[in-house]
Amino acid sequence: MIEVKIHKIDKSAKLPHRMSTHAAGYDLYSCHQQNIILKKGEVKLIPTGIAISLPSGYEAQIRPRSGLAIKHGIGVLNAPGTIDADYRGEIKIILFNFSKEDFIITPGKRVAQMVIAKHEIVDFAVTEKLDKTTRGSGGFGHTSH
Repeated sequence: MIEVKIHKIDKSAKLPHRMSTHAAGYDLYSCHQQNIILKKGEVKLIPTGIAISLPSGYEAQIRPRSGLAIKHGIGVLNAPGTIDADYRGEIKIILFNFSKEDFIITPGKRVAQMVIAKHEIVDFAVTEKLDKTTRGSGGFGHTSH
């Protein structure tokens, strides 16, 4: 387990919350005073009212909630979005309404989920050739029959 420091930028902000014991994602809640209308086909930046401090070597991945996606056609446009360990600003969610109907985001609504993930720092080594594989340089759909 790692420690992630969290700051409530807005006192009414809700803390991220796992909805089950084995859930990988922590639900993120909208933080605003009035309803936000996300019109069909529209993109909006939704505030959460929180900021975090991650340890070096970790990122927070912002992902859509499957329930919002299947029931309402609401997704995170840049999924997964990345919050880097050195970012200290408010976490905001880029929501997109893929449906044919407007969607109302009420204050405190669960709008996305956040997964904390370890990542590697790499040293890229330039080479003249790469090792051979069965797939080789086959592109999209190359392995399907």
